[in-house]
Amino acid sequence: MGSDNPSGADNQQETNRPRARLDPLWIVGFVDGEGCFSVSVHRNPRFARRTGGWQLHPVFHVYQHERYREVLEDLVLFFGCGRVRSKGPTSSVMTYAVDALGELERVIVPFFERHPLVVKEADFQRFAEIVRSMRRRLHYETSGFERVVQLAYAMNAHGKQRKRTIEEVLLGSSETVRQAVPLQSGEVSEETVRPAWRHAEPGRNDLAPPAAASRKEE
Repeated sequence: MGSDNPSGADNQQETNRPRARLDPLWIVGFVDGEGCFSVSVHRNPRFARRTGGWQLHPVFHVYQHERYREVLEDLVLFFGCGRVRSKGPTSSVMTYAVDALGELERVIVPFFERHPLVVKEADFQRFAEIVRSMRRRLHYETSGFERVVQLAYAMNAHGKQRKRTIEEVLLGSSETVRQAVPLQSGEVSEETVRPAWRHAEPGRNDLAPPAAASRKEE
């Protein structure tokens, strides 16, 4: 197995289990099949002044059935960040999730730049630009917000349709972006792509994003 753990793994909390020695190429294949780079766009009145009431929430997810939870726990140890939790109150699916902007920028994005994906590479490239833009607070400017939303709506074209159109989000944030055009044509979609076996299971809705007030950008 490989040994080039991301630098963030050096800061992991103490555990009774040894640090996971996963092969980076195995992780790439696993994420290509069961992972997701998502950016949700939802209403939050705390963002009324800066982004017209829209909150952007980037998350790196990897899904697995609860009987294989240990695989996801190994990702926590390998990357040294993120957490494992249930996908929903009635779901048998667990998710490894990283949503802190600092950890995404310092650990997750560099790892997949060193070890490129295949199936999800295009979505990852958009995700990386979004994370870095948000870390620089470019999304608090009209042009930056427009760019990030366009990138988010161009991701995961085969996911289920988003509840709001890109026009609704952009027009709701500023009257100056009436001419904004999505980066790719066709239906706009939700940020999460799910394997077919997961569509039929109860409680398949994504985890609700945590309240913005409880998380500060690093």
